[in-house]
Amino acid sequence: MNIWELLERNGRKYSDKEAVVSGKDRLTYSDLRMSAYAMAAGLAHKGVKEGDRVVLCMPNTKEFVISYFAAMRLGAIIVPINAKLTKSEVDYILKDCGAKVFIIDHLLFSELGSIHANDLVKIKTGDSNTDWGSFEEFMGSKDSNDLAELLSKDDDPAAILYTSGTTGKPKGVLLTHRNLLSAAVMMCVEMEMKPESRILHLMPLSHSAPLHLFLIAGVYVGAMHILSPVFTPEKLLELVDKERATHFFGAPVAYLFAAKVPDRFKYDLSSMKYWVYGGAPLTAKEVHFIQGELGIKDLYCVYGLTEAGPSGTLLMPWEHQEKAGSIGKRAALGTEIRIVNENGEDAAPGEVGEIVLYGEGLMNGYYQNPVKTSEAFLGKWLKTGDLGKRDNDGYFWVVDRKKDLIISGGVNIYPKEVEEALLQHPLISEAAVVGVPHPEWGETVKAFIIAEKQIQDLPNECKLFLKEKLAPFKIPKLYEQIDALPRNATGKILKHVLKKEAEEKIEL
Repeated sequence: MNIWELLERNGRKYSDKEAVVSGKDRLTYSDLRMSAYAMAAGLAHKGVKEGDRVVLCMPNTKEFVISYFAAMRLGAIIVPINAKLTKSEVDYILKDCGAKVFIIDHLLFSELGSIHANDLVKIKTGDSNTDWGSFEEFMGSKDSNDLAELLSKDDDPAAILYTSGTTGKPKGVLLTHRNLLSAAVMMCVEMEMKPESRILHLMPLSHSAPLHLFLIAGVYVGAMHILSPVFTPEKLLELVDKERATHFFGAPVAYLFAAKVPDRFKYDLSSMKYWVYGGAPLTAKEVHFIQGELGIKDLYCVYGLTEAGPSGTLLMPWEHQEKAGSIGKRAALGTEIRIVNENGEDAAPGEVGEIVLYGEGLMNGYYQNPVKTSEAFLGKWLKTGDLGKRDNDGYFWVVDRKKDLIISGGVNIYPKEVEEALLQHPLISEAAVVGVPHPEWGETVKAFIIAEKQIQDLPNECKLFLKEKLAPFKIPKLYEQIDALPRNATGKILKHVLKKEAEEKIEL
């Protein structure tokens, strides 16, 4: 089976059932299937074929979903990227994956419209512009009956999702149709998705959890999808009430913000059965706060990573009272979990080791990067880079991150990438970036700077400098200019010392 077959089947089986609600637009499964066919025909006319990379840089809109399935219909490889990335970040990904097609939302045209690449098919929503074709015109350009038969199989590549590493260079996680379907089926079973389910999407569909665990899983069973191009806590509450949503996935900060909306009690949230969060744990205090302020009980924590589909573990609602902060006691359906020591052997209870995962959701590898792919595996087990331990009750706890990864609002931020950008400033000679606790975002980013002279208004100077180099969520909020970075005998920067100092004088 391949991803396209899900929509092909439901276009017939649930032809009159609503599939997508996007603003004022409401598409049935038949509408969605026909729209994806039409877009696929337009792309095929431009020479797009099996294995070509189609990059999507769009918020959560019907055009995203149509484009996604249109690419799948051709056997192309979909590359969804964050709509907040800068031009230089997008340009790197386009070149690294060898993109054939680049599709953007018209609201991003002012930032990304000047991107130039030979033989790149460029499409935007709204009116056409110079060498950019119109999304709407593309859909009506060719007869979809002329499309060749789709031959994609389970183990053919389906998607590349980019995730940064400690080098600061994004790596493309290559996933097959089998990987995606495995993750989708897991979520369908674990969260009891059905045709009657109504799934709310406010987290970016460019991320693996919203895309694979909720969009693809929902299409698998013929559920309805409610899309919003932006997140606000008010929008979350409003759409649950208005559309009677049953499933929602968000970062912990989404729940914490919603719990502080002044008129939150006017919204009817009784339809929601599965409040799912991931990207970071919630403490017992935060769980009680959210439950009390929003009147909800059914909080589910999911743990995993893009390289795993994502799939990993689950913490169920009834386990939160005693184990909030844990990532759960068992691996999700189709997945296994272990904690191993430095010798690759199973760690004893209470012993800290690296979390490793195994299952059909595991990536095929990093795109065109066999060295990094080899480093990511311990035999057949995927190394997560997370250090964890298992308590005497069998629950898993993440205690640290091997790669200094910062998670702010459920989004991964990689210090090395930020440090390299800071070092391009003419006055900055050294930089070290760490995550410090934040009451709402989980962590926020702090940069320690070594400069040739005292920099006046350091935060504003750095933020302006980084504006064109990094997406907004990667730019540090906190800054401190110091005389020297702490190092060990071999010259390695002691980031744990910086983190401790930062935590002692948090300036949120």
